[in-house]
Amino acid sequence: MSDAMLAETITIKGDNGDEIEAYLARPLDTTPRGGVLVIHHMPGYDEGSKEIVRRFAVNGYNAIAPNLFYRVAPGASPDDAAAAARAQGGVPDSQVVGDANGAIEHLKSLESSNGKVGVIGYCSGGRHTFLVACSLKVDAAVDCYGAFVTRTPDPAWGMTAMTPLLELAPNLSSPLLGLFGADDQYPSPAETAELEAELKRHGKTTEFHTFEGAGHSFFSVERPSYRSEAAAEGWQKVFEFYGRHLAS
Repeated sequence: MSDAMLAETITIKGDNGDEIEAYLARPLDTTPRGGVLVIHHMPGYDEGSKEIVRRFAVNGYNAIAPNLFYRVAPGASPDDAAAAARAQGGVPDSQVVGDANGAIEHLKSLESSNGKVGVIGYCSGGRHTFLVACSLKVDAAVDCYGAFVTRTPDPAWGMTAMTPLLELAPNLSSPLLGLFGADDQYPSPAETAELEAELKRHGKTTEFHTFEGAGHSFFSVERPSYRSEAAAEGWQKVFEFYGRHLAS
């Protein structure tokens, strides 16, 4: 089997048919495989997010990350685009769902797609993962420390587009893997426990793990918050989870 892969910036149709930028990585052979939608964190559509997309391709998946901030600041650096998005209160949830749907449809259109798609997100992308999995049909979802699912951000943050999503729990369309840090406060362990309890109340399939000694963004290798042991174990759980739910 060839290990060749292609990674490139493409254009897809997002919410309302808008053309937006996205980053796609895929193995070059045509073996049927699952796809992964990667939702970037609040710092934006950056190199770390693109590296995650490539990591999924290296491990045999088609993967794509749409630039959720593209409309706000097309062509801007990730930092500037993220600042512009925060200044307008964040990205509207309906727009995120529309962009995610466009990315999922692109994954399914690939010759090597087996028709199954998982979604994964980090930080605000973890919240968006829950939103997408409750709004669209997916086969597996991974929430990596997604904040503000059960509560509203502090008003001083100005993130007016982020409202609690707990009422969407009955609509979760797939099994959900949750990966969280015991030292995190966004979300706190109490919040993740509340989310898990609500999902179980509605008969949803969940697998939540909280890592001791880890806080927010423990997957981010370029940040001081990176925790190698938690990240390594977290990646193992992600690939085991997708292996069960996205296989042909």
